[in-house]
Amino acid sequence: MDRNALVQFVRARRLAVLATTAADGQPQAAVVGIAATDAGDLVFDTTRGSRKFANLCRQPRVALVIGFDWGDEQTVQLEGVAAEITQDDPAVAAYYEQFPSGRERAAWPDIVYVRVRPDWGRYSDYRPGSSGVQDIPLA
Repeated sequence: MDRNALVQFVRARRLAVLATTAADGQPQAAVVGIAATDAGDLVFDTTRGSRKFANLCRQPRVALVIGFDWGDEQTVQLEGVAAEITQDDPAVAAYYEQFPSGRERAAWPDIVYVRVRPDWGRYSDYRPGSSGVQDIPLA
């Protein structure tokens, strides 16, 4: 899997489990709706009062798992750095394309957009006759 295939994989699945680190060092996970930019960055929205946003403000390193519908037996694991972006960032346009309802949430007073720049990735394919597990080149 290359970066382009990763983008298509994310766009087809639309959901990820996002893992962040709480203030006490404990892991926390949440399902988020995600979009991929053409460059392979991931974008989601959340609220400023959410645990995930507080966690990534303290510790921006995050991990994601995409494709957890085991019906097709393919997943992607990613790690990277998350950062808040403004509503006029081009990455938000990719989010709105994936989730048109995101435009309605844009009016919420505490909505925030987050971009994750993956720096490590692994694709797993356990279908019969598949390629198994392979790292995704992201550098």
